Amino acid sequence: MSSQSINQTLETTIPIAAPQPLLGLSLPELTDWVVSQGQPAYRGRQLYEWIYKKGVRSLVDISVFPKTWRAAVADVSIGRSQIHYRSVAPDETVKYLLQLADGKIIETVGIPTEKRLTVCVSTQVGCPMACDFCATGKGGFMRNLVVHEIIDQVLTVQEDLQRRVSHIVFMGMGEPLLNTAHVVAAVKSLNQDVGIGQRGMTISTVGIPGHIIRLAQYQLQATLAVSLHAANQALREKLIPSARHYPLENLIDECRQYVQMTGRRITFEYILLAGVNDNIKQAAELAQLLRGFQTHVNLIPYNPIREADYQRPTFRGIQAFVDVLHQHQIAVSVRYSRGLEADAACGQLRATQA
Repeated sequence: MSSQSINQTLETTIPIAAPQPLLGLSLPELTDWVVSQGQPAYRGRQLYEWIYKKGVRSLVDISVFPKTWRAAVADVSIGRSQIHYRSVAPDETVKYLLQLADGKIIETVGIPTEKRLTVCVSTQVGCPMACDFCATGKGGFMRNLVVHEIIDQVLTVQEDLQRRVSHIVFMGMGEPLLNTAHVVAAVKSLNQDVGIGQRGMTISTVGIPGHIIRLAQYQLQATLAVSLHAANQALREKLIPSARHYPLENLIDECRQYVQMTGRRITFEYILLAGVNDNIKQAAELAQLLRGFQTHVNLIPYNPIREADYQRPTFRGIQAFVDVLHQHQIAVSVRYSRGLEADAACGQLRATQA
């Protein structure tokens, strides 16, 4: 399938101002809806506070509304999911399987530390990119998530852990830039309505032709993370089948344009696979590829999945890779994923209970 076909097939635009469900609507939109129901405008503010600050799941539960009106709008959906399954890793990372209104299951991960609470959110049910090392990609693609289904994941984790979410990473199930309209709308609502700073958000992509530039035009303050995983086209195509539609040279050129348009540094994600992409020659190749513009490399030691036979590199091998990047003045960090034991780490997400 061509990259144009992928775009046309997978990205659909649904107006966020639709009256149902209500989650994802702004204060003016909620006020307009309340007035259209024959209620005074001030109830728009009340509804807004109950949805975004109190996390109400049903209009029937909004006690400040008249009982007669609550009964009349009882069937109007706010747009909240149900927790289908919940597991906690020894490091306190929590993996949630959330059941959507149509019965589909998605994964969300809450990652608490002493100083912050990060939520890893999904943007699609499944994923069409079929990366060879990723459990989600092995399960195929079903559909895009809409705005309220993205925002709901954050509210669910916040409610369950009884802590305010400070950071969001769009690194769960799916390719965010094949659902750009809904992802951007969710980012804006999470910022303006839920109160989470855009600088605490990261949007991840494997790279879809033209879509990084499209994202740049929104001028978000969120960080862009590009999943690279190889510094040459042949190996990248092996690891990421969709890369055959997008030459690495073109991807890097688009990333350079993104930096010029936004003034924001790009993070390049690089999963280290033992014996595949982790030797010092490949580190030098990566440094050469990324020289000359604002970047940061985030190295991720591979997290095992049942469907693939890759191995995690040794600590010594990881450090040697880091040393080469440092020698070439490339900013680099190593991210050891949380939630490994609960299949909640990077690359492990699959919508199953196993």
